[in-house]
Amino acid sequence: MAKPRGLPSVPGGGFLDHTLLRLVRDRFPGATPMHRLGRGTSGLLLFARTPEARRRVAAAWREGRVAKLYRALVSGVPARPSFSVDTPIGLVPHPRLGHVHAAAPSGREAVTHVRVLSATPSGDAIVEAAIPTGRPHQIRIHLAAAGHPLVGDPLYGPGGVPRPEPGLPGDPGYRLHSHRLELGHPVSGARLTLECFPPPELRV
Repeated sequence: MAKPRGLPSVPGGGFLDHTLLRLVRDRFPGATPMHRLGRGTSGLLLFARTPEARRRVAAAWREGRVAKLYRALVSGVPARPSFSVDTPIGLVPHPRLGHVHAAAPSGREAVTHVRVLSATPSGDAIVEAAIPTGRPHQIRIHLAAAGHPLVGDPLYGPGGVPRPEPGLPGDPGYRLHSHRLELGHPVSGARLTLECFPPPELRV
């Protein structure tokens, strides 16, 4: 499914009915989301319609056989055309929520591979991000840790930690899009490439 920016994937944080899950289950009652996208993230979200498909796709996800590709608008233009970020991600204090996920030396392993696609007239950049790991808010945290926070991100500043007066994790001020998923079909095993066309501000 193509999730619009601003719509929560699943119930939580005060959103119970106005979610993508509710809309999908109105048409496909047994559908189960195989991953999540933040409320401010748009793009491709994969659902399984049967228990067997869910088991097989979940196994592929655990075993690293699903490739995930995103696009983001970041502050400034990275000096290198491609680079990787491996800053650990864990819970850190947050003045309004108690704790949020952010860059943390004692956190869990996380890796993001980044490629610069183009610079914008305003001096920012559109980048592509591949994530073999899937920590909460990983792309936002890692790009901020690399010195290029997402444009408009109210929570994560340089270093990948909450800003001095941070917003909430779900605040949708940034531009992040789930662009492509590659995986084996849960029945035939044929390799699938699923794409969701990016919004205008993330096109190159």
